Amino acid sequence: MATFNSQKGLRALYVKKKSVFDQGVAARLPEAYRKFWRERWNTDPAPVHYVPEPSRWKRNPETGEVSRVQNVPLPVRYPAEHNQGLWGGEGVVQGFLKKHPVRRRVPHFWVPQLRRSVVRSEVLDQHLAVTVTDRTISLIHRHRGFDHYLLQTKACDLKSDLALKLKRLILLDLKDKNLYPNDPVKKEEIYNKYKIYLEQYTEEEIEWYGLTMFEAIKKQMNLEAELFKPKPLKHLYRAQLLQKLRDGTIPEVVDTPEQSESWFSKMNPFKEKDSSHAHPS
Repeated sequence: MATFNSQKGLRALYVKKKSVFDQGVAARLPEAYRKFWRERWNTDPAPVHYVPEPSRWKRNPETGEVSRVQNVPLPVRYPAEHNQGLWGGEGVVQGFLKKHPVRRRVPHFWVPQLRRSVVRSEVLDQHLAVTVTDRTISLIHRHRGFDHYLLQTKACDLKSDLALKLKRLILLDLKDKNLYPNDPVKKEEIYNKYKIYLEQYTEEEIEWYGLTMFEAIKKQMNLEAELFKPKPLKHLYRAQLLQKLRDGTIPEVVDTPEQSESWFSKMNPFKEKDSSHAHPS
């Protein structure tokens, strides 16, 4: 009598969940964009609203009981407004607040303190007025500059679309060396200061970095439309004709003793002029 293997049975019942890259134009997106997508959405961000325990096990100082540590991150919500600012990974925490020991707890939202501030990008050579938090300012000082903060921080920790767009612009300017066009000395100084960050990416990865799914699909569709765009045959025929004229493979163009001065041979711009027909000086 055959026995049922539970492990094989579970594998047979497992159905892979479809991802965003399994259908439509998104299925044709390059690996360069998929790498950025994994960095933003499939990478665990750094803990911001809780302090994780460094070890896997913890001993109770009172009872001596050893229990396993469970570093469960707090549920954090990121409203649409955070995409227009630099919140440093902070978000809205939803929980309960107990104001009195004998009263019931009530729902409460902890919202980060936002303020308007000005930051400066050395690579872009611009001052930007953005909405930040105290943690954002602290991270900028910790990384010794706004550009260092963006370039050293992963997409999953930057969170907002604004931060990713700025990081993308900085990488593009460094890749194209489009810095300080009117000051060559400053251009070389800034480029040598930040060029080390280009080693983490290829040129294709920089081109796709920081794009939303909608922008990536639009970019892919434009590339495909340009690739499969029908080309007029007149350009092909013109190129073939010019190549035949260079090679001298057209019979009407080849000079013969009987037809050395044919009208078609005179029109050939690649035909060498006969020195015998040159006018005397």
